[in-house]
Amino acid sequence: MNLASQLQPPTPTLLDHLLTPVRNWLDSIEITDRKTAHRLCKLIPAQCPFERDVILLGRKVAHIPPMCKLNPLYDQFVGLRFRSLCYLVDVCGETISF
Repeated sequence: MNLASQLQPPTPTLLDHLLTPVRNWLDSIEITDRKTAHRLCKLIPAQCPFERDVILLGRKVAHIPPMCKLNPLYDQFVGLRFRSLCYLVDVCGETISF
């Protein structure tokens, strides 16, 4: 395998082609309402709820990786949550604390 083949993006799969309209739709959603922004922030978690460290007798014995990365729309949902948070801060003047 040469360097040129390593730098090329992966070939889009059938799933990628099927999900493109959904990805574009999610990316095009504009947040224009405080109530909607709050709902989206509550609905979309800030971090993967499945990621865990398994601790036994005070020692880390295993790590369960984030399953959210397996979601083909993960980046779009994270972007939607981020746009919601930005709307709440920039437009509504709310402070966001974690």
